[in-house]
Amino acid sequence: MLRVGVNASVDRALLKDFTREVELVWVPDEPQEEIEVDFWIPLSHPSRVPAQWPHLKGVRVVQAPWAGVDLLRHIFPPKVVLCDARGVHDIPTAEWAVAAVLAMQKYFPFYVQMQEHGDWSRRWQAREIYQLSHGEVGSSRALVDEIADYTVLIVGYGSIGQAIEARLAPFGAKFLRVARSAREGVEPVSKLDELLSQADIVILIIPLTSETRHLIDRKRLAKMKPGALLVNAARGAIVETDALLQALNQKRIRAAIDVTEPEPLPLGHPLWNAPNLLITPHVAGDSAKFMKRLFVLASAQAERFVRGEPLLNVVNGEY
Repeated sequence: MLRVGVNASVDRALLKDFTREVELVWVPDEPQEEIEVDFWIPLSHPSRVPAQWPHLKGVRVVQAPWAGVDLLRHIFPPKVVLCDARGVHDIPTAEWAVAAVLAMQKYFPFYVQMQEHGDWSRRWQAREIYQLSHGEVGSSRALVDEIADYTVLIVGYGSIGQAIEARLAPFGAKFLRVARSAREGVEPVSKLDELLSQADIVILIIPLTSETRHLIDRKRLAKMKPGALLVNAARGAIVETDALLQALNQKRIRAAIDVTEPEPLPLGHPLWNAPNLLITPHVAGDSAKFMKRLFVLASAQAERFVRGEPLLNVVNGEY
């Protein structure tokens, strides 16, 4: 019988899809003894996984709960099959990206600050943000922007990138797409420099690898249109932090980020006070329904393993 390791704190109601062909084995956050497990679903924070791993014996498959596995790859030996959770986070991450774009196009961070000051007259300062993208607007009373007819560049056109596009398309946006492998309608990463200069909104949703670390550096930020919006729902290290800070402080671009480098972002870090920036604390992929989708995937993976069928989402190389 297949022994499936699950964190001891998990809600038992989430495990109803596992068949009788598996035995569920409870894994504490801090194991004190060896635990025999064939198939492990590590639900602790990635920083705790290295402490759990030495206590687990016999593991052949690790089903990660995250789409990005950059923090896990180095922990497990090559003989262990590592699977990511591609598809599990598509909905919440795509919704976060759309919410971030809308919030920044409507200047919500600025208006929240206005509310905190309790000063209605500050609303006219929103024109300064509008002018970043549009230049001098004369007597225009524009205090917000739109998505319609703007060009959105999605960097990392996988399942989450496609989900983002599907949700932004009804707003009337136009799309450019970049992925590791070119295909119809999707450009290779080698075209990134050229495409950055064409985009009004750039959304990053790529895994962190040796090739993508600091992919968005000082030179590439300089290629973005004045006032363009950078949205990072991927990993903080995709963007060079010092270069992002400079671009924001010079008011050349705007940004909405769910991830940072370093992370967690320390108290007093200059990013906290950078202008035209929205920060959320790495919550884009979270939702109340995330765990349900994860265990639907995990139970299906366990069945595949028992039956000798190919597993889904197997990580080869860096992702």
